[in-house]
Amino acid sequence: MRPTTAMRAALSALLLVGGWATASAVPASAAGSPSRSPEPPASASLLASMRHDLGLTQSQAEARLAAEKTATAVEQKAKRAAGSSYGGSWFDAGSGRLTVAVTRGANTGAVRATGATVRLVQHSARQLDAAKARIDALSAPAGIGSWYVDAKTNKVVVDVVTAHRNDNDVRAFLARARQAGPVTVQETTEAPQTFAAGTVGGDPYYTGNVRCSIGFSVYGGFVTAGHCDQHTGAVYGWDGSYVGNFQGSSFPDNDYAWVNVGSGWWTVPVVLGWGTVSDQLVRGSAEAPVGASICRSGSTSHWHCGTVLAKNETVNYSQGAVHELTKTSVCAEPGDSGGSFISGDQAQGVTSGGWGNCSSGGETWYQPVNEILNRYGLTLQTA
Repeated sequence: MRPTTAMRAALSALLLVGGWATASAVPASAAGSPSRSPEPPASASLLASMRHDLGLTQSQAEARLAAEKTATAVEQKAKRAAGSSYGGSWFDAGSGRLTVAVTRGANTGAVRATGATVRLVQHSARQLDAAKARIDALSAPAGIGSWYVDAKTNKVVVDVVTAHRNDNDVRAFLARARQAGPVTVQETTEAPQTFAAGTVGGDPYYTGNVRCSIGFSVYGGFVTAGHCDQHTGAVYGWDGSYVGNFQGSSFPDNDYAWVNVGSGWWTVPVVLGWGTVSDQLVRGSAEAPVGASICRSGSTSHWHCGTVLAKNETVNYSQGAVHELTKTSVCAEPGDSGGSFISGDQAQGVTSGGWGNCSSGGETWYQPVNEILNRYGLTLQTA
C-alpha cells in the first residue's frame, strides 16, 4: 500500500533525490576520500541490524566491522604481492583476517607482510578464471543455477537445482564443464530469478508494468538493474510523478542500467534505512572481500544483512545468463531489484536476483557498481 502522509514526507527527502535503494553494513576504506576526524565504526542502529541478522553481540559486530575494513585495504596489496601466483582471497570471520591463496613459487613472505594469511593451492586465479570463461561459452539448461570461481576450494563451483540434477541436459552440461578445468558440483534448492515486480502502490519507481528499486545516486541520475528496463522509456517515482528515462541498460549478459533525473527530482548520496537503521551516507565504492558482512535495503523487503559468498559468478536466469555477479547470503523479494548493496559507507552494487525470500531465507546476487560506473562513464555521488 502507499505510504502514510508522515512516511511520504520522509520518503520524499530520499526519493526525490534518487536515493531510494538498498544498503549494507560493512565499512571499507573510501578510495580517494579526504581525511576526516575519527568517527565511530557504525551507528547504533546499524550495529543492531548486524546483531539481529548475523547473530553477533555488540562487541563482535564492532570488531568485525573493524577487521573487514582492514581486510579490504589488505586485499589489493596482497594481490599485487602475489602477482601471477595469486589464487584468490577471502575474509575469515573467525580469525578476523584476510586469507590469500597462492600457487607454488609465490613470494609468501611478501604476501604475509601485507597482513594476510597465506594458503598454498594448485591453481592460480588466472587459471580458474580461464576455466570459468570456457564454461561461460557453453549453453546452460534451466537446471543449472549458476557457476563461479571459489578461492577456498580452488575450483569452479557449479550449482545444480536439486530437482533437475538427473536431467540428461544437466548431466551433459556438467560433463562439458568438467572438461573446462577443475570443477566441483553442489546442489541448490531453487533456481535464481530476478526480483522485479508488477506495479503496486507505495514503491520507489515504476516503468511499464514493473516496479523496481533505485540504486545509487550518480551525477545526473541513478543506477539500477538492467532487467527493470521495460523499454517504455519513462520512469515514475513512488508518487506517480515523472522522474526521467533509461539512458542505457543491458540484460541479460549484464544486469545494469542508469536513469537520468530531472523534473523536480534531484540526487544525494543516501541509501534508505527504512527505520531499521538510520539512512546511510555513501562515501565511496571500495570493494569488500568475500566473507565480509554486507546489507541491502529494498522497496519490498526493506533492510537485511548477510555476507559476501562469491564474486564473478555467472547466474543462469530464465531470460539468459548474466556474468560477473557477486553472491550474498542476504534475502530479497520481488520489487527489490535494482536497489543498492552497501558495505559500511562504501557502495557495492545493485540487486539483480536470487532465490528464496525474507521469511524463509535465500541468496541474492548483485551487479558490482564500479562496473556500471565504468561502462557508462558515470561518477558516483558521495558525501
